[in-house]
Amino acid sequence: MPNHLADAISPYLRSHAGNPVNWFGWCAEAFAEARERDVPVLVSIGYSTCHWCHVMARESFSDPVIAEYLNAHFVSIKVDREEHPDVDASYLAAASAFTDGLGWPLNVFVTPHGQAFHAGTYFPPVGQPGRPSFRDVLTAVTDAWLTRRDDVTAGAARVAEMLVESGRQLTAATGSTSGGAAVAFAQPSAEALDRAVTELVGYEDALFGGFGGAPKFPVAPALSFLLGHGALVADGPNLALRTLKFMGESPLRDSIEGGFFRYAVNRDWSDPHYERMLYDNAQLLGLYTRAWMMTGQAWARQVAEGIAGFLCTVLQLPSGGFASAQDSESTVEGERVEGGYYALDASERLRQTPPALDEKVLTGWNGLAIQSLARAGFAFDRPDLIAAARRAAEYLHQHHERADGSLVRASVANQAAADQAAADQTSTARSSSARATLEDYGMYSRGLLELALVTGDVTYATQARHLLDSTLLDTTDTVVFRLPHGPDPVLSAQGLVSAVDSSEGAYPSGLSATAEAALLLHRLTGDDRYRRAAQAGLAVVAALAPQRPLAFGAALRLFDDLSTPIEQLVIVSRDPSDENAATATPHPVTLLDLARRHSAGVVASIFEVQARAFADAGFDLFEARTAPSGQPTAYLCRDFVCQLPVTEPAELPPRAATADRMVRIVAERQHLGTATTH
Repeated sequence: MPNHLADAISPYLRSHAGNPVNWFGWCAEAFAEARERDVPVLVSIGYSTCHWCHVMARESFSDPVIAEYLNAHFVSIKVDREEHPDVDASYLAAASAFTDGLGWPLNVFVTPHGQAFHAGTYFPPVGQPGRPSFRDVLTAVTDAWLTRRDDVTAGAARVAEMLVESGRQLTAATGSTSGGAAVAFAQPSAEALDRAVTELVGYEDALFGGFGGAPKFPVAPALSFLLGHGALVADGPNLALRTLKFMGESPLRDSIEGGFFRYAVNRDWSDPHYERMLYDNAQLLGLYTRAWMMTGQAWARQVAEGIAGFLCTVLQLPSGGFASAQDSESTVEGERVEGGYYALDASERLRQTPPALDEKVLTGWNGLAIQSLARAGFAFDRPDLIAAARRAAEYLHQHHERADGSLVRASVANQAAADQAAADQTSTARSSSARATLEDYGMYSRGLLELALVTGDVTYATQARHLLDSTLLDTTDTVVFRLPHGPDPVLSAQGLVSAVDSSEGAYPSGLSATAEAALLLHRLTGDDRYRRAAQAGLAVVAALAPQRPLAFGAALRLFDDLSTPIEQLVIVSRDPSDENAATATPHPVTLLDLARRHSAGVVASIFEVQARAFADAGFDLFEARTAPSGQPTAYLCRDFVCQLPVTEPAELPPRAATADRMVRIVAERQHLGTATTH
């Protein structure tokens, strides 16, 4: 029996198109068929670079006997968790009622109305100690459905009600229902933020770096919080820098192509799971760039530029968008193995086929890459990195922004086979039906704002403001975030949708991502609506985040930002065509050099004509920013109150908080060592 996945956007779904299982994609029709046949539904969730997803696909979903049983007794739905993160989050929450070992593949058995009653992860074809065979699981679920239906549906209803109640609490906290009133903003105290740092210090693995034992993950959001938090003597920045240096020298990083793997099985970062994710590498590029800005040490720049090279040469597609990930498995000398490609040196790799890419372009993850590449390009004076960010932004603008102002979550660019020589000129994009999530709006907007600052192109900033404005809802008391065109309709019909997902893990939640973009927009415009929206959104996790710093690093960093004065640095130069522009007196260090390393919350270097365009578009930070003497002129502002403009590098003071931190960082340089050699 043919399944429904051959024309799917997701490469993960298409990889199951040849299964004998009669798969549906995520759709209402699958649940309608289950109701008509009165059978339960298997919702199987995974992603393209998931090793155990591949294993289960080969072992079980390709087995004709198992497939025949599935087709007779179930309706089967295959979901790409990266395409439908809201579906994944909902069923992960439901699955937690049945199993502690959550992960992927996630196999959830639900009623025809979408209520979960059993769940697990990888099921082998033959039973193992503590792990039943997949056929035994299917048989037990079928027996329960046929002989104990009342118990099954009652338990499923209780789990569903638990999820609905959790959603009600979140909705009440955010005020995100139409006309609702948001709770007052709750900012964690400085002491609470310091305690969060102390807790992270306690987790540090002093021998190998990172946090805790095995397995080891990069936890980029927590490192970002630490890198900016300098209130403690046992301070966060040094902990973050130590961790980044350990990771950069560890097996978690591919020293040949520069990218980081998703995680390591062992405490010493060895035996990594070899998938390389866009979101990890985009965030780590930002962290290593900041590490170089803070210390000037060569190891940080070397790792950062290695990651940037991986993003631009491996993950960036001919269309301009970035692929979601690179697979963990590859074929080496005719044998399909996990990680075998990465055991080869550079010359040996040239003779092999690289691991496949998941060519699905995700709006939010591409936004992370745009942001980090734009800032790294500015910091390292690498116009090629900025150009790569611009190409990705152009792809998203052309293929992920709909005429009605909404965003597309995912697309795949198909090169026209007729003209391979002009592949990037003839590519088209097929868009997923998956709805964009809050992370897409927040991460993409944030990336566009960064691109505007490093290029001086105001159109990126106005584009970001338009997208962010579509997420804002004015309530009685404040402004809150909401999805412009509503949540997933299938989940909504099942009552499984909460207002927003505040959970964080390997990358910021949609709530944190949108709050970050809103805060930056406030710093550029002075419009207080954006700050109030960020505060209202973050209030949801104000009590929880300091207690779980590894899980809420992005939110903690934003709380840190909200508790410190806003600092903005704008360097304005005469327009290149201006014949009256003065020739600056040569300096060993120029204003632009300082701007590349400055830690102000907003850093921009633009021409006078660009400053006027920003000001005319309502970005008040750029109002009356000129270079009156003809030389590049720096404006350093705090909370929109600016010091007198300066033209001499020696007159531009460093950020006070940064100067305090640098004293401690310099004191630890022996600890950090010198540049890495690989």
